[in-house]
Amino acid sequence: STAIEKVLSGQNIVVVTPTASGKTLCYNLPVLHTILQDPQARALYLFPTKALSQDQMHEIHDLVTQMQADVKVYTFDGDTPQSARKAIRSAGHIVVSNPDMLHQGILPHHTLWIKLFENLKYIVIDEIHHYRGVFGSHLANVIRRLRRICEFYGSNPQFICCSATIANPKNLAEKLIEAPVELIDENGAPSGEKHFIFYNPPVVNAELGIRASSVKESQKIAQRFLAHGIQTIIFARSRNRVEILTKYLQESVRRHQNVAGRVKSYRGGYLPQERRAIEKGLRNGEILGVVSTNALELGIDIGQLRACVMSGYPGTIASTWQQAGRAGRKVDASIAVLVASSSPLDQYIINHPEFFFQRDPESAMIDPNNLLIMMSHIKCAAFELPFTESEKFGYGDFVVDATPDILEYLQEKGVLHFADGKWHWMAETYPAEAVSLRSASTENVVIIDRTAEERVIGEIDYVTAPLYVHQDAIYMHGTETYHVDRFDWQRKKAYVHQVESDYYTDAQVKSNLKVLDVFKHEETRAGGKAYGEVSVTTVPTMYKKIKFRTHENVGWGPIELPELELQTTAYWVEFDADTREKLAMSQDELGEALKGVANVLGHVAPVFIMADPGDIISLPMVRSPFTDLPTVYIYERYPGGVGLTQKLFQAHSDMIRAAIDLIQRCGCETGCPSCVGPPLEVGERGKEAALQLLMQEGG
Repeated sequence: STAIEKVLSGQNIVVVTPTASGKTLCYNLPVLHTILQDPQARALYLFPTKALSQDQMHEIHDLVTQMQADVKVYTFDGDTPQSARKAIRSAGHIVVSNPDMLHQGILPHHTLWIKLFENLKYIVIDEIHHYRGVFGSHLANVIRRLRRICEFYGSNPQFICCSATIANPKNLAEKLIEAPVELIDENGAPSGEKHFIFYNPPVVNAELGIRASSVKESQKIAQRFLAHGIQTIIFARSRNRVEILTKYLQESVRRHQNVAGRVKSYRGGYLPQERRAIEKGLRNGEILGVVSTNALELGIDIGQLRACVMSGYPGTIASTWQQAGRAGRKVDASIAVLVASSSPLDQYIINHPEFFFQRDPESAMIDPNNLLIMMSHIKCAAFELPFTESEKFGYGDFVVDATPDILEYLQEKGVLHFADGKWHWMAETYPAEAVSLRSASTENVVIIDRTAEERVIGEIDYVTAPLYVHQDAIYMHGTETYHVDRFDWQRKKAYVHQVESDYYTDAQVKSNLKVLDVFKHEETRAGGKAYGEVSVTTVPTMYKKIKFRTHENVGWGPIELPELELQTTAYWVEFDADTREKLAMSQDELGEALKGVANVLGHVAPVFIMADPGDIISLPMVRSPFTDLPTVYIYERYPGGVGLTQKLFQAHSDMIRAAIDLIQRCGCETGCPSCVGPPLEVGERGKEAALQLLMQEGG
């Protein structure tokens, strides 16, 4: 009621509530109230995924049907047929979409949406905690463009934002919409008893510190729930793990008649109709178990799940609570089980339950004025409406003072032309098409099955394609295995045929890093810390064949593909030139110590910033060509970076202490995957040497 009162009094709000707490009413009721009073009023709903858009559209539609009101609700996304688009533009009271479609399909064609923009009263942004890092920085710029177009058509919409629990919802919402926001975080949601179990797989080799596979242990736990008819969701951290886990689960539940055929996998890259069918099956109970990447972490209505198994720590406290919250959405008892992998981050969390349960969820960090991201959206904004001579991009405290300089730079590049006091778009290209909100790459690789007649079975982004669909890879899709016959890099197509394979493939990548500029450097106890701009070239060099079930290596093959170059930002730790002499180490031992430090820092770092472990990569160098010193680099995986490495630079001391604590608490003798890495990787003295190095810096 507080939320509705504040909205109806004209304020922007952010509502912070857990799953199934009635947050949708906080925006549906005021929106419907306004439309019933003024049939010309319009609302735009933005959800981070197409699946969530579809789900919420059905919910609003049901509400409107029950009210017997003449309110037209439509989804507008890439799956919307051309024939329906004209009706949506002219007649849709509530348009449900996603940031990508707003960016590429609505804003550049605003002249077709005059009815919407002239009468836009509300913009609803749900799941704002999802908009962190690169994606969030892009969305903030899309909102700048949206507000600019609304001003042109004479409307000034209110924003209603919703978020799961994070440390800074008000700050994040204000950065996204660049306007003051009222925080509402009172929760009246009913909730049943919830059991949360941290499970560390048993050690199978104490000397090497090797634990039982988290994938196999997750399968055993999920299998028990499924055998008792408990609807269960299993989260895995990669597309390969999702497919492997689904395959293992389907095989293990065949003897249970009530479960056989009722376990499915769900991830990005599946075709839309495949995903819709799985969501529907979960809601109506036909599907008893689903194995998913974080694609189902968001609030899609997938029925009354009772159990959640997380195979590996999701990477942030906020994500872990989100995934755990998928089970027990009403008043029944529910259970969430976190199965730790051997990674240092997982072992740190599992051995420090107080860190997880007593610490607030992380802050969501965005950088709307990231030059690379912002400039791409200034181009898009200029295409949509010419910039006036005195106009600045952005609003309030976040306005971009350098707008005139950027516009002049774009004129020099032949993209804009200044005439009659305005900057006009003059390039032939359509700028929004070249800007992907979610990753560095704007293009996808299409996966084509040639087993019978040619058919598209999925897609994969251009950057990760070399890892999964290189020539002779085994591509897994819905537990079917396909052999990649040819990867056409130029035409962005991977041709596959179905095979019965008893192994899957795992690509190995080689990286090289070069420092271009140092933004800040400070001396530390054992050397120095810095962050700056770097260029990283990566190329997959070989793949391993890993046998299903035993996970043993049964062969390998070369990968021959061109290099990919990435210009981004990095944080690095330098150790003094005499470190080796001080610690009485050989050159090899120093190299192994640096590998150990890189492993432990690369896995502990995400705890201190709101980043996915996959957002950063660590790289050790015995003698960095740039510093001429023993150095460990941690770089961001996105062009230009989004400020994560600056935050690492600031959290340097805390991170070093956490790494020392992790190594000291680990029970292995000479290093293991749970601290500095296995002895085969870091040598017999790797643990001791890495600890010595870190103690020099922060002991």
